[in-house]
Amino acid sequence: MSLRVKEVRHSYGIREVLRGVTFDVPDGALVGVVGENGAGKTTLLRILSGDLTPTGGVVDRTGRLGYCPQQVVLNEAFTVAQHLRFFQVAYRLGDLRYAEELMEVLNFAQYRHDRVGTLSGGTRQKLNLTLALMHDPDLLLLDEPYQGFDWDTYLRFWDLARLLRARGRSVLVISHLAHDKDRLDTLHQLTAGVLDPDPALTEGHR
Repeated sequence: MSLRVKEVRHSYGIREVLRGVTFDVPDGALVGVVGENGAGKTTLLRILSGDLTPTGGVVDRTGRLGYCPQQVVLNEAFTVAQHLRFFQVAYRLGDLRYAEELMEVLNFAQYRHDRVGTLSGGTRQKLNLTLALMHDPDLLLLDEPYQGFDWDTYLRFWDLARLLRARGRSVLVISHLAHDKDRLDTLHQLTAGVLDPDPALTEGHR
């Protein structure tokens, strides 16, 4: 099991944002959590990524974690190649072969020597995703991952997600949209800090 979340609660003062969230992300699965603004998605994601300690409950993760935030955090003065090199050192990777494979899959290898400040929003998001994946994590957390993607890149993203699943990696997509449910193995609806128990939303979709 890549991720197990059990009875996770969180409050900001007297305001309870998460009220006993429980779900699993099995190995080799594409899982989604959707919810409207204010449902608690951001707080849940911060807890799952380790950025925030929950008020109560347990989050159990195994293996390496990759995290791709919605807000792209890149240095506009550096090139794509420089970002890859910095993260290579941070991850202690021997080479950049996997990162280069990801760039080919996402179709932005031609921008390798371009400064980030000159790139479109969609290409920046491709780099953001590559940086989150280049150390080959067992579990990838994605916050609104296809923001700024055109249709071709959107399809390439799901091709990549299926490749990851086939290799036994797990992907958790957190979004305010539910239109990708047929591409996911499991979909959960987060509403006012709790997961919707409706079996139509939590059954497998392949």
